[in-house]
Amino acid sequence: MAIQQGKTTWRKSSHSLANGDCVEVASPLPQAIAVRDSKDPQGPALAFTPKAWSSFVATVDGGAYEL
Repeated sequence: MAIQQGKTTWRKSSHSLANGDCVEVASPLPQAIAVRDSKDPQGPALAFTPKAWSSFVATVDGGAYEL
């Protein structure tokens, strides 16, 4: 799926740090949730189905990736 970077509205979490080490998320896109590195906005982006993204977010919320 091609993501039109210039025509997509990206947002990052209000919990993001000022140092720029963040991810940005674009939604809704047609049948996808897109994610990119905020330090490289013209770089590649990953696209996930809404079901896969919801599953990932639920796993993170459940504490599976706590450091």
